[in-house]
Amino acid sequence: MTEQDSAASETLPQRPIPPPRRRHSRLLLVALAGGIVLLAVAGLLLWRYFGTYESTDDAQVDVHLYPVSARVSGYVLKVNVDDNQYVKAGTVLVEIDPKDYLVAVAKARADLANAEANAQSLNITVPITSVSTTSQLTSAVSDVATAAAGIVAAQKQLAVAHEQVAQAEANDVKAQDDLQRYKRLVDRQNVSAQTYDQSLAVARASTASVSAARANEAAAQQAVVQAQSRHRQAEANQRAATTGPQQVASSRARALSAAADVEQKRALLEQAELNLRYTKIVAPVSGSVNKTVVVGLNVQPGQQLLTIVPLDEVWFTANFKETQLKKMRPGQRAQVTVDSSGRTYRAHVDSIGGATGPLFSLLPPENATGNYVKIVQRLPVKIVLEPGENRDRQLRPGMSVVPTVYLR
Repeated sequence: MTEQDSAASETLPQRPIPPPRRRHSRLLLVALAGGIVLLAVAGLLLWRYFGTYESTDDAQVDVHLYPVSARVSGYVLKVNVDDNQYVKAGTVLVEIDPKDYLVAVAKARADLANAEANAQSLNITVPITSVSTTSQLTSAVSDVATAAAGIVAAQKQLAVAHEQVAQAEANDVKAQDDLQRYKRLVDRQNVSAQTYDQSLAVARASTASVSAARANEAAAQQAVVQAQSRHRQAEANQRAATTGPQQVASSRARALSAAADVEQKRALLEQAELNLRYTKIVAPVSGSVNKTVVVGLNVQPGQQLLTIVPLDEVWFTANFKETQLKKMRPGQRAQVTVDSSGRTYRAHVDSIGGATGPLFSLLPPENATGNYVKIVQRLPVKIVLEPGENRDRQLRPGMSVVPTVYLR
């Protein structure tokens, strides 16, 4: 060091050295501030992380149970499934004794055949009746005209007979007068006996002519009566023939009634055949069987025999608090962990319930009592599995699960 440097260093003020205790306090403050910043950042990250999903342990596996009941009454002849057996849709589960229903089908078929034969015969009768009534009406009109003409002719014959009777009576009166005159002349011998005999013969002939004319008149009178009778009969036949349209309508009505009877018998046959098919009770869907029926049981329509649990159609019902549903929407991704196996399934939110659980209960709560206490309600959220997640059908309705719904 030169003398100049020594002099300069002597002229500069000396900086005081801080004590060790103050240095330690400063480092502590820096570390504390850094820790607070780190905690704040970690808290923010945790808050953002926990805000990305919602979870609840108030959830379970759900499914629609399919009750299988009898549609006809009868004796259970055979049960083809066991408890917890998996069956396909359409599998015959229970068989009811079909003998009574086979008899009913045979009777229904016989009744239908009888009704069809009756309808066919009536359908044939309708056109025959129509043609017959038309011809009868035409013939009746002709008969009336003929009978009327016969009356006119008979009346003319009667008039002629009257004139003949009058002429015969006049001739007879003249002949009798001539006979009386010739009788007096013969008695006086003014004419010959032969002339008198001729007059007597003429008088007798004229008397016979009167009798014949009167008989002819009586016959003509009878002919008029008969013609009038035939006319009345023809008119009666015409009136009967005019009812032909009504007879045709009646025949058609009977034919329609027979056709309706055929339809009724056909419907009864279909019902009998349906009842026969109902003796075999089939599975409506695929699933696991829970049965209560045994062989030998007499069942009635509507009596439940089995329950089908469709394991391929299960879903999850998660009861989230209403405060957890602020950002929850249908379609959001979810993961569901099953308590029994610890397995996690991929799923998504299907829908959010229309009301809270208590409102669906038998006796919904009534809060308008003046002592209301606010309680956080829960709403059911339906969560469905992604395709292929339950191929092994390990999920059973009623199992407890823990769903996690990712909100972002």
